[in-house]
Amino acid sequence: MRSQGERALLYAALLVVALGAGHLYSAAQSGPEAGGHEVQLWTGGGYSVPGGTSQTVIFDLGLRYGWVLTEPHLPGLLRGRLEYAVDFEPAYLIFQPAKTVYGWGFNPFALKWNFIRRQRLSPYIELSGGTLFTNHAVPAYTNTVNFTSAAALGTHVLGRKYNWTVEVRYLHISNAGLATPNPGINTVQMRLGVGRFWKK
Repeated sequence: MRSQGERALLYAALLVVALGAGHLYSAAQSGPEAGGHEVQLWTGGGYSVPGGTSQTVIFDLGLRYGWVLTEPHLPGLLRGRLEYAVDFEPAYLIFQPAKTVYGWGFNPFALKWNFIRRQRLSPYIELSGGTLFTNHAVPAYTNTVNFTSAAALGTHVLGRKYNWTVEVRYLHISNAGLATPNPGINTVQMRLGVGRFWKK
């Protein structure tokens, strides 16, 4: 039988795929361009991995706004454009053995390298960081304020007006010494999103 966390992740993934699927069969938009912008609604989730607190499932939902800052740089397969983005995360659900916790987060720092588009695929790598606020301690018996850092590898699949995004993300949650102990949580997440790029 599926746990609460597993069901939540499954429903969120199906919703995002259903919203994005209708836009994938028409001519593709141009993707990230210097001076352009990105907006995206995303959801993700995953399980804890070794190196921190175990038996934890995290589900989150967020809204992203990004600015593509540069023209293409670097040679060959590394060639791409730098993007800066921020994320507002109004929903964080953390299923841990002690109790299920609700929270919200804000990531003021996301640096994203958008590789040169390959047909309808616009792959990228990303580093990001922010803050997480919860109604109970995360992990249990630690603190209600934590900091997040993440590294991600993913791709946009470009449609005529919108794109959908799929990525794998390594997420670390820690209170940075605000409380003792500080075991932290490490998760590997799958994230799905629906969004668009445009240039004013």
